[in-house]
Amino acid sequence: MDETTTNPNNAPGNGLSGFIAAAGVILAVSYPVLAIATGFRAVYQIIEGDPTNSPYLSLIASLLYATATVGFVVRRRWAWQLSFGALLIEAGFTLVIGVLSFAGPELIGRNVWQYFGRDYGYFPLVQPLLGLLWLIHPQTRAAYGIGDRSAVG
Repeated sequence: MDETTTNPNNAPGNGLSGFIAAAGVILAVSYPVLAIATGFRAVYQIIEGDPTNSPYLSLIASLLYATATVGFVVRRRWAWQLSFGALLIEAGFTLVIGVLSFAGPELIGRNVWQYFGRDYGYFPLVQPLLGLLWLIHPQTRAAYGIGDRSAVG
C-alpha cells in the first residue's frame, strides 16, 4: 500500500503533507474554539455592563477569529486572502492593544487582547503569527492555487 492511500494528508489532491497538514488542522480547530470563547466573553461583558470592560474589542476579536477560520477550512484563493487579511488585522490589534494595556490599562479595559492575550494563555498573540506562517508556506499556497505569478502567462 502506498503512502497516499494510508495517509489522506499526503493525497495528491490535498497538496499538504505531514507537519503542514497537521498545523492546518490544529488552526482549523483552535480558531473556532477561540471565536466561541471570546464571543461568549463579549456577550457576558455587554450584559454585565461593567465600565471597566471593553466588550466590543472582544466581539471584534471573535469576528476576526471566525473569519480567519474560513481560510483554514475552505481551500479557495478568496478564502486564503480573507484569512490572511483577518490574521494581519488580528495580529495588529493584539500588538497595539497589548502595548496600550501596559501603558494605559484604564483606557483599554478588560478584553481578549489585554496584556497580549494573557487571559487566553497568550493564544491571541501566538495564533495569528502561526496562522500567517502557515498561510504563506509554499505547500499551503499551492493547495490554495496561489503560485508564482511570473510562471503564469
